[in-house]
Amino acid sequence: MITRGQMINERYEIIRAIGEGGMANVYLALDTILNRKVAVKILRGDLAEDEKFVRRFQREAISASSLNDPNIVEVYDVGEDDGKYFIVMEYVEGRTLKQLIKKRGSLTLPEVVDIMLQLTSAIAHAHESYIIHRDIKPQNVVILEDGRVKIMDFGIAVALNAGELTQTNSVMGTVYYIPPEQANGGKATVKSDIYSLGILMYELVTGHVPFKGENPVEVAIKHMNEDIPTICEYDPEMPQSIENIILKAAAKNPKNRYSSAMEMHEDLKTALNKDRFNEPKIVYTFKDKDFDDFAEEKPVKRRSDRNSEDKKDKKVNKALIIIGSIIGVLLLVLGIMFMLPKDKEAKIPDVKGMSISQAKDILKDKGFSINSKQKKEYDEKIDKNKVIGTDPKIGKTIKTKNKVTLIVSKGSKKVKIEDYTGQDFETVKKKLEKSKITVLSVTKDVSASENVKAGSIISQDVKAGEKLGKGDKITFTIPNIYSAYPNFTDGTYTVDSVNKFASDNGITVDVTYVEDASSNNGAIIYQNMAAGSKINKGDNLRIKVVKNPEKKEEVIPACVENATYDKNSKRCICDSGYKETTSGTCEKEKNA
Repeated sequence: MITRGQMINERYEIIRAIGEGGMANVYLALDTILNRKVAVKILRGDLAEDEKFVRRFQREAISASSLNDPNIVEVYDVGEDDGKYFIVMEYVEGRTLKQLIKKRGSLTLPEVVDIMLQLTSAIAHAHESYIIHRDIKPQNVVILEDGRVKIMDFGIAVALNAGELTQTNSVMGTVYYIPPEQANGGKATVKSDIYSLGILMYELVTGHVPFKGENPVEVAIKHMNEDIPTICEYDPEMPQSIENIILKAAAKNPKNRYSSAMEMHEDLKTALNKDRFNEPKIVYTFKDKDFDDFAEEKPVKRRSDRNSEDKKDKKVNKALIIIGSIIGVLLLVLGIMFMLPKDKEAKIPDVKGMSISQAKDILKDKGFSINSKQKKEYDEKIDKNKVIGTDPKIGKTIKTKNKVTLIVSKGSKKVKIEDYTGQDFETVKKKLEKSKITVLSVTKDVSASENVKAGSIISQDVKAGEKLGKGDKITFTIPNIYSAYPNFTDGTYTVDSVNKFASDNGITVDVTYVEDASSNNGAIIYQNMAAGSKINKGDNLRIKVVKNPEKKEEVIPACVENATYDKNSKRCICDSGYKETTSGTCEKEKNA
């Protein structure tokens, strides 16, 4: 029982359950090292006891972790903790296509094409990496609020036995999208994924799956034998180009399908062009329901019901003959095996921590043959290119003829670097050092006037988006905040306020008084320390202050009547038309 707060692998703290399935249960968890939400898928208890199943489960999940595509949910980690086998994936918030279809029914054609373009691009990327999904269905596709599509569970479905069609409800959900060749017991190929994409597109267009039944076997038989219902009858205005894409993708004979997911992607790009709306309905090149001979390159011919029944009887008889032959061969082989000498068995030696060449030499000395291909996994303790373990496990006794696969360390798992500008340096340092990344710092002088927070990160020498791992270095620049000289000449400072500033900051002040008729007394008109420059204790600040000489007010004497004071001669002078008398008065001139 997984509970809230439980730690998985001493790293992932369970928050809550977010999904249950026939194969595994899914939980929302916190990655305590990288401080991010993740989805943790834990293998169901009964399946975890099947060693063969677990190996396939881990192998396919590790393979899927190499995929890097914006439309694929990323696999971060795979492991085992106290018997619990888990996969850690990117946590995406959204709803599945199945939930969207249940709510809305059919989608608009632009929506369908947009979703299918994203899905075919993702599947094409996986196929290029030699990974087949094997379980494409709307339950495994999440659509985000911004319309982006993410497909989940890459490579995981292979661990389930596709033949066990009645095992669980989850298989019932899968069988609605199962390719005929898999329903008939054949192996999955890239074209199997293309068939499932075609069925999924049919459901997006119509709001329902093309084949239904009371049980998984009945549905599987319909995938093998029944024509896919025409969507143009479902909606007479449906463009033929849309139906043709579905018919080509969901052809029963893989030879009639698209050769690749990218070919389907390219066809979808022009599906809504008006010149394609009335194109001819697709005609298959090869027989589409003859499972005995997919390679026969002839057009489809309709058979009568009687011919179909005869064909089925022939298939049954043929199957019985084949089964009888197989049993006979098996009995013969078993008899020969009992007569042959027993294969030698040996215990796989402990080669953990060794170099690849050392491990190979020791295994060969014990008589084991070694698989030329190696598994590679991240490991926090074992250095890169050193052996983590083996498959089968170290210490297990096996036949020496069986090949041993070396599991080699890829080193510490890389951490995706963010833009840490503005974040607290000590917090970021602690987080990155958990991943064994070496964190360095340098300082840069920053004026207090720039309002930069002490201890915050100004810049970094590794760009956001790059990945670092054990032993890698990243250097952050943090501020050395200093006090700066203000502009003393802005009219707000006096000699007294400058002296106080100097006292507070441990500097000295020299004041020089100057005359300046254009400035007011007491105005500071010069400073030797530029505004914004750094203050250092012991600095000598020199300022110039205006001090003009005092002006005496001129006393203007009172003049006698008909006289006016003259500033130039600084005396009273009789007005025009008057003359000064000997007694100092002004009398009017006779001829004036």
